[in-house]
Amino acid sequence: MLLHDPFAVFRFKEHDVFVPMMVLEELDAAKKGVSDLARAARQVSRNLEDILNGSDRAAIERGLSLPKIDFSSADNNPGGRLFLQTTAPETPPVIGAMPGNTPDNSILAATLSAAELFPAREVILVSKDINLRIKARILGITAEDYYNDKTLDDVELLFTGMRGLDANHWAKAIKAAVDRAQSGGTVYRLDDDGLGELFPNECVHTLDEKNETIVRTSTDARQKFEPSKNYRDERSSVWGIRARNLEQNFALNLLMDPDIDFVSLIGVAGTGKTLLALAAGLSQTMETKHYQEIIMTRETVPVGEDIGFLPGTEEEKMTPWMGALLDNLEVLTHTTEGGGWGRDATSDLLHNRIKIRSLSFMRGRTFLNRYIIIDEAQNLTVKQIRTLITRAGPGSKIVCLGNIGQIDSPYLSETTSGLTYAVDRFRSWKHSGHVTLTRGERSRLADFATNNL
Repeated sequence: MLLHDPFAVFRFKEHDVFVPMMVLEELDAAKKGVSDLARAARQVSRNLEDILNGSDRAAIERGLSLPKIDFSSADNNPGGRLFLQTTAPETPPVIGAMPGNTPDNSILAATLSAAELFPAREVILVSKDINLRIKARILGITAEDYYNDKTLDDVELLFTGMRGLDANHWAKAIKAAVDRAQSGGTVYRLDDDGLGELFPNECVHTLDEKNETIVRTSTDARQKFEPSKNYRDERSSVWGIRARNLEQNFALNLLMDPDIDFVSLIGVAGTGKTLLALAAGLSQTMETKHYQEIIMTRETVPVGEDIGFLPGTEEEKMTPWMGALLDNLEVLTHTTEGGGWGRDATSDLLHNRIKIRSLSFMRGRTFLNRYIIIDEAQNLTVKQIRTLITRAGPGSKIVCLGNIGQIDSPYLSETTSGLTYAVDRFRSWKHSGHVTLTRGERSRLADFATNNL
């Protein structure tokens, strides 16, 4: 828990926190290195030292005042107290009967000791380690997961970026055209309290898909909806790519809008996330010159056994992780003009405008007028995705792609992923947009496998 959130001891409000000695030992073992876990371990130690500063043993045994820090407000009223294990408890028979002398057993013994030390208090073991929670419940100890890091209670509550209305509801809600868009399209005013809260750039459509609009302004006074551009038409294709369904059309509208600085696309494999993002990036980089180049990065979490260190430059080391980029470039560079020479020339030209970068070297950088694609963003922590998004300088656009149902990191879940966090926090910002893609368009074989395997 502490490695996952270095400030966890401050987040229990009025409740007291008891830290076993074995937890400090594990922090000491994890502090070496430059990984995120090592940095977290060192931050926890610094936090504890700040709390202990100037306190003697007697004060520690009485419990140290623990400020309640609410990072979303200025309320710093006193919270609970921090207790540290100061004596070695006798090993309860039930712990002694357990095989091995593992850190988990020491933590369980300390928890039982705390329950004896504070008989009038309810003692709850809080841990991100699911196996430790299972052991605790077997021994009759109340155990809970650490919930503060969860963006949502249930992933089903995650903002989808789209909303469907039946045709009758739509006809009743649309009152009148209030003005004309710069492109000449009609901008509608939607007057209906039954829709609930609407967000900027949210995609609203009728269930028969005859009306497709995007929220442009949403206030208590009025809500404006602008019809989306139809990218299904060959004449409106983006770098030769046409939208194949409603979701992809909305995604291209957001990706091609220069006023939207942050776009997130969530969807299962085969929904076209990477292809749409690359096509929009190439169009705005090579044709309209809105961006100087495309930068693509991703978290390098192996699905199987790791193959070890890779030789070469930064870009060469990242190449094995960028199979999705190379596969989609084959589609985007497919041309009949000039034969094989034309395809090779186009491929070389695109590779010169697409840079592959590692997450390890992102800290401290600022990208100006760049189109940045973060692939496999579901494997990023909140801290990592915050670090990446804050790298964007003036004129840059960030596109986050991922499938929260396919998280490879052992420390993240659908509700704690940095991608989930970003979607939830950006939904109210007028310069961001999100679409959840559900319809597979890769092949009939891939669609059947997605639905049946």
